[in-house]
Amino acid sequence: MPLSVTGKSASSWLTVVLLCIGQMMIVLDQNIVNVALPAVQRDLGLSSENLVWVVNAYVIPFGGLLLLAGRLGDLLGRKTVFLTGIALFSASSVLCGAAASETWLIAARFLQGIGGAVASACILGMVATVFGDRREQAQAIAAYSFASAGGGAIGPLLGGVLTDLLSWHWIFFINAPIGAALVLVGMRALPGERGEGMGEGTDFLGAVLVTSGMLLFVYTIVDAERVGWGAARTLLLGPVSLALLIGFFVRQATAARPLLPLSLLRSRSLAAANIVQFLMIAGMFGLLFFGTLYLQRVLRYDSLRAGMGFVPIAVVIAAVSLGLSTRLVTRYGPRAMLLLGLALIVGAFVMLSFARVDGVYLVDFLPAGLVMGLGFGLAAPAVMGLGMTAVAPAESGIASGLFNTTQQIGGAIGLTVLSALVGARTDSLAASGKTGADVLVGAYHVAFVAAAGFTLAALIIGTVLLKATPPEEASRRGAVPAVQAD
Repeated sequence: MPLSVTGKSASSWLTVVLLCIGQMMIVLDQNIVNVALPAVQRDLGLSSENLVWVVNAYVIPFGGLLLLAGRLGDLLGRKTVFLTGIALFSASSVLCGAAASETWLIAARFLQGIGGAVASACILGMVATVFGDRREQAQAIAAYSFASAGGGAIGPLLGGVLTDLLSWHWIFFINAPIGAALVLVGMRALPGERGEGMGEGTDFLGAVLVTSGMLLFVYTIVDAERVGWGAARTLLLGPVSLALLIGFFVRQATAARPLLPLSLLRSRSLAAANIVQFLMIAGMFGLLFFGTLYLQRVLRYDSLRAGMGFVPIAVVIAAVSLGLSTRLVTRYGPRAMLLLGLALIVGAFVMLSFARVDGVYLVDFLPAGLVMGLGFGLAAPAVMGLGMTAVAPAESGIASGLFNTTQQIGGAIGLTVLSALVGARTDSLAASGKTGADVLVGAYHVAFVAAAGFTLAALIIGTVLLKATPPEEASRRGAVPAVQAD
């Protein structure tokens, strides 16, 4: 669809492009590493136990700091926080690429996770408030959705290309020039804004409670897959992390200047949209993780070919998110598009649950992947639009951090649950006498069915709870009204 490219509109779209490049770079890094792990292990001599911390050292601070980083965007100014996060992410990426030992790499990944959280927490809030026009706002949110989903789909391909043609070091080095360009251009092009300020009364106790609680919670989740849900460490740390998070919410009810105003959670659109996104992302990790394993372990694809197998999905997501989605949301409303998208995702997982041991990519994976891309391209912009248009612009930073937090926690919990189900099914099939690919495919079927269950729950909750934000509520909160669904 034609867009104005003059004056204020051109400046606003430059802002959206810069923010989406930052988001795609961060999302790419979360997925690009997985393909390179075998090369990293060989080069640095990592044990299998320590190898997982190349991933976890990034995930833990990223998931734990998003809510605090989002609030800091509101207090200090989202432009300042975003550029600071990009600078830290880029610098720590160089440290990761130059790593000569496992300790060095893991420590640098932890810093990278901090930078990623600080930058990412503000992006959606900035994207959602660039435009006042509802159609342009929907287009901007769709572009953000593509940057997130497309980055996830392209990550395995880019990781395979860089690792095979250069070395694993370049999956990190590539971030440096992109990040430097973003900071230099962003300092001039991104709109400046004054935050609320870190004046007297800022809820530092709440910040300590939520950050420590989230860090410990994410650590417990990612560690439970390795040590077991019944391990003493899991049984101890899980309740402690929940107690810290409960303490945070108690504190927010009494703090003079709460970090997370509980009035935000009274918005049914915002609360329900976060629940739906949590479940949708928990299911989508089933495609990204177990879909890749199916291509590599069953269809015997190498890492590069497996990455290329996801390219058509990324293309569909791009076409739908950047073109079709906005027109459909404008005509039929975000709620209708969200429910349609979720229904398509459920159908795609059901299709994957019939993937065969002697399967063929064009029959057993690609059709389901294309349906999945269509569904996600419709659902992701719609759920973000429904949630973000329910909050005032001054609260968009914390709302953005909340969306990113539920996304990260949904992915971590979803993958942990699906992995546990796959492990149990694998043991059961092996005990029954099955071997090889029969065991793998049988276990992956369980993961795909469970992922369909996550997404079906999101569809039911969205049907019951999600409504388009009434214009009078949006006006009262200072937000841009959502497109009506009915």
